[in-house]
Formats: sequence, structure tokens, C-alpha cells
Amino acid sequence: MSFVLHSAFTKTLCICAALVVCNIHADPARVSWPKVNTTLQPDEAVEQQLDTLLASMTMEQKVAQIIQPEIGYLSVAQMRKYGFGSYLNGGNSAPYGQKQADAKTWLRYADEMYAASVDNSEDGSSIPTIWGTDAMHGHSNVYGATLFPHNIGLGAARDAELIHRIGQATAKEVAATGIEWMFAPTVAVVRDDRWGRTYESFSEHPDIVAAYAGPMVTGVQGEIGETFLTDYRRIATAKHFVGDGGTENGIDRGDTVSTEQQLRDIHAAGYYTAIAAGVQSVMASFNSWNGKRVHGDHYLLTEVLKQQMGFDGFVISDWNAHKFVDGCDLEQCAAAFNAGVDVMMVPEHFEAFYHNTLQQVKSGVISAARLDDAVRRFLRAKIRWGVFSRGKPSSRPESNPQWFNAPEHRLLAREAVRKSLVLLKNKNNILPLSPKSKVLIAGDGADNIAKQAGGWSVSWQGTDNTNADFPNATSIYAGLRQQIEAAGGKVELSIDGHYSDKPDVAIVVIGEEPYAEWFGDIQQLEYQHSNKGDLALLQRLKQQNIPVVTVFLSGRPLWVNKELNASDAFVAAWLPGSEGQGIADVLLTNKDGHIQYDFVGKLSFSWPQYDDQYRLNVGQEQYTPLFAYGYGLTYAEHTELEPLSETTRAVIQQNTGEQIPLFVRNLADGMSWALSDSTQSLNKFTTPSAVSADGKSITMQSVNLAYQEDGRKFVWQSSGETASASLSYTDVQVLTETINSKFLQMDIRIDQFPADDVEIGLMCQQNRCLRSVSLQPWLQKMTPGQWLTIALPLSCGDPLSTPSLAEEAVRFSTKQTFSLAIADVALVKTVDASTLTLECKQ
Repeated sequence: MSFVLHSAFTKTLCICAALVVCNIHADPARVSWPKVNTTLQPDEAVEQQLDTLLASMTMEQKVAQIIQPEIGYLSVAQMRKYGFGSYLNGGNSAPYGQKQADAKTWLRYADEMYAASVDNSEDGSSIPTIWGTDAMHGHSNVYGATLFPHNIGLGAARDAELIHRIGQATAKEVAATGIEWMFAPTVAVVRDDRWGRTYESFSEHPDIVAAYAGPMVTGVQGEIGETFLTDYRRIATAKHFVGDGGTENGIDRGDTVSTEQQLRDIHAAGYYTAIAAGVQSVMASFNSWNGKRVHGDHYLLTEVLKQQMGFDGFVISDWNAHKFVDGCDLEQCAAAFNAGVDVMMVPEHFEAFYHNTLQQVKSGVISAARLDDAVRRFLRAKIRWGVFSRGKPSSRPESNPQWFNAPEHRLLAREAVRKSLVLLKNKNNILPLSPKSKVLIAGDGADNIAKQAGGWSVSWQGTDNTNADFPNATSIYAGLRQQIEAAGGKVELSIDGHYSDKPDVAIVVIGEEPYAEWFGDIQQLEYQHSNKGDLALLQRLKQQNIPVVTVFLSGRPLWVNKELNASDAFVAAWLPGSEGQGIADVLLTNKDGHIQYDFVGKLSFSWPQYDDQYRLNVGQEQYTPLFAYGYGLTYAEHTELEPLSETTRAVIQQNTGEQIPLFVRNLADGMSWALSDSTQSLNKFTTPSAVSADGKSITMQSVNLAYQEDGRKFVWQSSGETASASLSYTDVQVLTETINSKFLQMDIRIDQFPADDVEIGLMCQQNRCLRSVSLQPWLQKMTPGQWLTIALPLSCGDPLSTPSLAEEAVRFSTKQTFSLAIADVALVKTVDASTLTLECKQ
């Protein structure tokens, strides 16, 4: 590998080398994890304060400190009752359910929760709570925030000082909303690019991750010493410990099969510099290591992280990750506490979890010493931050509204965009372009801020966003247009590439649709066009002798040989965030024809030559990338790319027909939710929450079964008129004998029993359904609040009957107040013996 490192980057890399490389040749049968050298030392005054606090706290107050609910499920009254030590907002949550809540609204909500936590009228405690948020690339959940490039782009910049400044800017915007704690940075080292979180990683190489982790932490928390956790600085979180980027087949929350030495030297690299910088929080990882869930691994969390490495902060769990530890479920998990998790993220089931944990402490399943250790670690970080002295969020000097989307932050983000771009192809040195040219701008990513921002942007997956959700952002098209028109050139936007006046050049912006963790996992690296037309667009323009510059938006390297062949220039722009004008800064000269900014980005991930190179990483044997790690052209380089093979090699596993998912993890393609009220108005949704057309008959919100927001909860309000909630097809389905022979299986949870009958219709079209069953006879087998798997046969052995078409796969209808949640809806061929099978109505 060969690339120029900035001085700060080089310095941090040397620290990493001293910490990690010295042990690379250790005996693989007995691996030692070096203790991190840090200047952050115990403060005697803080430890005495902790002694006093712990001695005065009841067991109930201690348990409340280490449970973290989520704002979509937590009320102010519940915070006042229990005095939880912290709370969070998930990727799809905003104060009061307002997706477009402004910074002042977030600050007002922070005040309300703070006041409830210090009100000791019910729980007897006045320890202030703190709020945690996923500030993934800026304060990215908040409407109007500055969005920096995602980590994969920042890795290409090779600039640790830039990372430090981004950490500072993000902390300031988080501070402006009154939030104390950030779940960032992600320090995963991704080894399989099919993983849906690849873009959260700085690099496939541990050196870059290690070089960035420390500067990002000091940017967020301040330098150890006078600035540490003062003023606008927030509590940072290094995540996810450990091995999250190494799972087999790139499956999120899967199994990382590796030696302990590989785990230490590759996947743990970022934790050494993060801990050295004083990071106060480490998030445990969803994945397993060699078959054992990390959340339940005492060796990794306690013996390695806390004892050998010397981490004196606290370990936070991931969203409901405790559920997958042996012996645990959504409502209890002593095994994770005993393994070393200090604070449990329990978004929805926090009340039951609180009472169960309290009982486990009383019975000795969780020892008093382990509870005190967890509480002490968490309170130590809160005290270091100054939680007892800073007052309510809106009274703090750092809650400065001028920091939110500040002009200097936008300029910083624009700089980061410029530095993150990687030039992969530049035939005949077509770039840079004169802004005086006649330019066609095409592709569905050109004027699509949601697409350039990607996941973790206002919403979790980023799939339901529009430009209206990014009021302070600039699209790539808008940035190009501004500079071209200012120089006297002409610009035309045409998504499909049809133009009114033949251009001198076309800039085509294409790429992946937004996604985030779990839903972003893919089977293949071949670029899948969102509308199947991207390649045809490029080829059509080329056939018309129009030079084509492709700007590719993606969260990972993908096999794009066909697109590269159809392009004169090809730029990997990753997910640049809110400042699309940074792309114009590099692609265009100034009006005098001089280069404004050259390309400086170098690949931090190897680019595949073949579509089956899933685990292509620098340093491995038989390393045959198309573009190697560290590759990236500049305007001074004159290279030509020979035509590339367009032959695919990957074998993709096909659906065998045993199961046809309809809503498993997420809506399948061609599916949506539909709500029908007393007016018979039918509204369809793909969003996590919704309400019927009349605004009252039925509400829908996301809930959790196994994973984050993998279920939907429906609440009917009594109206005396039938209202329905259904899982619907986008296109009308023809019912075949193959479909007719299956069961419709789902997980169901009754939260409020109905006063009247609830009818379940299967394969419905308008007022007719292939089958109908009543839920009433089976309610006695259901316990309120508990999930149960049920299956409904589509056939009772009789021939296929009318209707032969279906618009809805399953429909729930009732006239009275009722509440249920459903998840994991699929058509299956066979049913497990433990599944409750509902017979057909005779």
C-alpha cells in the first residue's frame, strides 16, 4: 500500500503500532491483550463521591440507573416513577413523534425528561438522567442538522485532523439539542462488503480505523486534561465490541469465526486508541464470536476489555441485543449483566426488565457487587461529564442554538466531501469540466438528498425521506447548477437523460438506495439498479457521443464493471451527506479554467474485479482487486482503463419456495401496510408509523420482537364501525394452487383484548376473502403482552375458490377497541408443531 498520511494520522498510527503490532506474533493458543496507556486516571474526589452515592442509593434506584428505555415507548411519568439513569432515541424516533421536530423541540423534550428524573417525589432519587443518540455522521437523526460523509468516505480522506474537527462539530450540534451522549464512533473493521453497515466503517484495514478512533473521540469528548468533557463536549461511545465487521457472509448480528489473535489485531484495533483518548462508553456487539454471543461473553467484556485493556468506563448493550444471549429474553437477562454489560438498552420492555432485574438481584442471580460495579462505572462517566452541576439542558451555556447547522459546520462538511471523493477512471482526462460548458445532469441521485445522505439520516433506514426532510442541505445537482450558471454555462436536469438541447457532457448520478443495519445486508456485489435503467441510461448517452461522467453513490464497493465501461469518468462519491456542492468543487474548474480542488481520496476498501469477491481485503493471499486499497487518481495522472469483463461469476441462492416472506424484518418488495377506517378510505404506507384517513380509527407504530422495529402495533379506537388493518400487495396477485397450498404464518401479540369479535381475512380483494377466521376462540390461549406464533391455512383441502385475485395478504377487522402487534409474516409450506394453527371457519 502506498499513500501519503497527514502528520496527525501518522502519529496515531504509531500509537496503534505500539499497542497492537508488538503482540502479533504471540502464541495463538494464549493471546494477551495489551493494557492501554492513557493519561486518564482515577480522580480521588470523584471516587469518594461515588462511594457516598452508592451508600445512599436503594437497590431500586441502582437498578433504574442501568436500564435505558427509548423515547417512543417511555413517558415522562415513567421517568418520574423510576428515575432511569439514561434514555435514548432510536433511528426512527423524534420528540413527540415529530419526524421534522426542530432543534428547539428536541431541547424542550430534554428539559422535560431531565425534570422528571430529578423529581424525587416517586422514586426518591434526584440523579439526573442523560440522553443517548446515534450521531452517526453529524447529529444525523435531527431535522436540519449538518450531515457529514459517512465513515467509508471519511476513510478515503486519510485525514485524522479532519476527523477530529468533525467530532467537535458534531458534539456542538448534539449539545445544541440538550443531549449528553453520542453512540459514536463506529470502529468496526469490515471484512465482507455485503454487510449492511459497511459504510459505518472507516476501512477494511485496522490501521485507518485505529488512526481515526482516537481523534474522533477527542473531538467529541475533548482532550484528557482541561477540556475533557467540558463545555460542548459529549460522552462518546466506541462500538461495537468486538468483531462486528467480521461475520460470516456479511450477515448483520451473525457469527465472527476467527482466532483470538485476529480478533485482537484486526477487529479491536480502534478500541486501543479510543480508550487511550478516554472514551467513556463502549457498546457491546450483536455478533457472536465463534458461536458465543458477545453480549454474554464474560471473557471478552470483563476479562479482556475491562481487566486486560484497562477500560474504566461502562459497557452499554445494543438495541435488545440481550435477547439473543442464552437464557435471556426481551424482559430479563442476568447473563448479560454478569458477563460485563453495565447499562442495558431495553427500548420497549423496560418496566418488565426493571422488575425482573430487581428480583434477580434480590435472589442473588445478579450479585450486589456486580450491580454496584455497573452503577459505579456508569455514574463515574456521568460525574466526569458534570451531570450534577450543569443543570437542566436549556440552562446550559453549550445549548447554543447557533451551533446547530452552523455555517462553519457546513463548510467543514463540504471540505470532507471534497476529500472523500475517489477518482477511479478519467478517460482522456475528461475531468475536470469547464463550468462554461453545456451540461446535462441525469440519474435519480442527482437531485435526491435522501440518496446522497443514505441511512441514519433523519430516519433509521433513510428509505422514507424526501428532499423536504433536509431543509438546510444542498443536492449534487443544486451544487453543480450554482457553479455552472455563475460561470455562464448551461445546465439541464433530466433524471432519465432525455434533453432539449444536446449537451457537451453529461454528469450522471446513480447508486444504491438508502439502507442501514440489518436491512442493508445483500447477497451479491453486483450493483443492483434501483430502477433497472441506470446502465441503459449511461449506454444511451454514450451512443449519442455524449461524454459521460458517472458519480456513484454507495455505502460499499460494488461490482460495476458494466457501468465503468459505459463511463468516460467514474467517481466513487460514497454517501456524501448534506453538502452536495462539494462534488462540484472537484469536478469543475473555476471560470478561468483553473482546478479548484484536485482529487485526494484514496480507497480505504479494495474495489472488486469480480462480482464474487465478497471478502476482498488487502494483505490476503491471491489479492486480485480491480482497484487496490490505496488507489485513487489525481488530475496529474494520465491512465487509461482497458475494457473490463462484464461476465458474472457469483452463484446467488434462490428462494426455494419453502417460505415467501411478506414482512420479515422489513416489508418485502411489493408489500405495504393499509389502514381502512369507517369512511372506507384505504391508505397505504411503507413507513414505521401511520394513522387511518380519519385520524383516529386506527394507529400504527413500530415495535420490537427480535430486532429493531421488526414489528408493527395497531390500535383500534371504538367507533361502532368496522375498521381494518392489512398487509397489502402493491400489485394485485393471482392466486395459484401453489399459493393456495401454503399457510400464512406470523407472530402476534395481543396488547388489549377486544370487546367484540376480530375477523382475520386471508387473501382478500375488496369485500371478499379467500378464507376468514375469527380470533375470538383462540384468545384464551394468548397472554396479553406476550408473542405467539400462529399459522392460518389458506386451504382446507377444497379446490381454489373465488376470488382468484388478492390485494391483501391478511386483514384484521373489528368495530371495537383493540390492540395487537404482528411480526414475521410469511407464506410457509409447513408449520412447526409448536405453532398454534388456526383452523378454517366451517
